[in-house]
Amino acid sequence: MISHGKEIKVFTGNANPALAQGICDCLNISMGDAVCTHFADGECSVSVYEPVRGADVFLVQSTCGPVNDNLMELLVMIDAMRRASAGRITAVIPYFGYARQDRKAKSRDPISAKLVANLITEAGADRVLTMDLHASQIQGFFDIPVDNLAGGSLFASHFKKRFELASGDYMVVSPDVGSVARARAFAMKLGLELAIVDKRREKANQSEVMNLIGNVEGKNIIILDDMVDTAGSLVGAAKAIKQIGGANKVYACASHGVLSGPALERIENSDLEELLLFDTIPYPKDQPRVEKIRYLSAAPVFAASIHRIYEDESLSSLFD
Repeated sequence: MISHGKEIKVFTGNANPALAQGICDCLNISMGDAVCTHFADGECSVSVYEPVRGADVFLVQSTCGPVNDNLMELLVMIDAMRRASAGRITAVIPYFGYARQDRKAKSRDPISAKLVANLITEAGADRVLTMDLHASQIQGFFDIPVDNLAGGSLFASHFKKRFELASGDYMVVSPDVGSVARARAFAMKLGLELAIVDKRREKANQSEVMNLIGNVEGKNIIILDDMVDTAGSLVGAAKAIKQIGGANKVYACASHGVLSGPALERIENSDLEELLLFDTIPYPKDQPRVEKIRYLSAAPVFAASIHRIYEDESLSSLFD
C-alpha cells in the first residue's frame, strides 16, 4: 500500500450507480470504466477497461439488497483492483449490510458483521468509507482504517435552513432507547430538547411501543434514526407521539432507507408528514413512489471525503 495514489479513480458496482455518478460529478471526474456482470450460473464477473496501476481507487458499492450479490461484487472488484496494482483501494460502502448482526444475541449466533469486515480486508481493501454504521463499534471489526461519516450533521444543517427551530415549537425524539446517543447529538446541533420512545421488541422486524419519555404536546417533532427497514418501529413511534403524546406534526429522517416488506405501505398510511432519507440505497425498483418519502443526496459529502482522503486531510472538520 502507498499513502497517496497518483490520481483519483472512482468505480461502481450495480448497487447504486446513480450515487456513484453523483460523486464523480462533484469531483469533476469521469466514472471509471468497469462492468460487473454475472455468468449463466450466477457467478459474479468484473471487467476493468482502463489501467489503475498506482491510482487511488475508490469503489462505490452499498451492500443493500440483493445483499449477497452486491457484497460479492464489491469483493471481486477489490480483488481485481489489487491484482491490477492499484496504489490504494478504498471501499466506499454508503450502506454497510449485515451491520445489525454485530453481537451474539443468543447462543450459537454468528457475528456476521465481523465476518464481512474480514472478507473486505482479506480481499485487499486498504480502508473503508461508510456512513452511519448501525453500531459504531463495527469500526473495530476492521483491521484497516474506517471513516464513518455522520449523517446527523447533514440532516441538522438541512432542518436549520428549512424550519424556524428557534421558535420553541420543535423537538427531537429518539425512536428507541438504543438510538438516544445519536438523537441527543442531533438535538444538541439543533439546539432542541429531546424525548424518547421506549418500546419492547417481541421478535425481529416487529416492535410494540410501550411508553413516551418527555412532553411533546403541541410540538412539531423530528425523529432521527440510522435506518428504516420495514418501518414498523418508525410508524409506531410516530403514532405514539401524535396519539399519546399530543404532538402537532411529526417529521422523520434516517440515513438509510432499506424499505423492505410492507415499509412503503406503512409509511404512506402513517402519521408522518415526511420521511427524509439519504440516497445511500436506491428507492425500491418497480414500486410506486410514496409522496411522503423524499431524498437528500449524500454525493457531496462522499465526494468531499474522497478528496480529503486523497489529499491526506482530516474528515472531522466536514461535520463541525
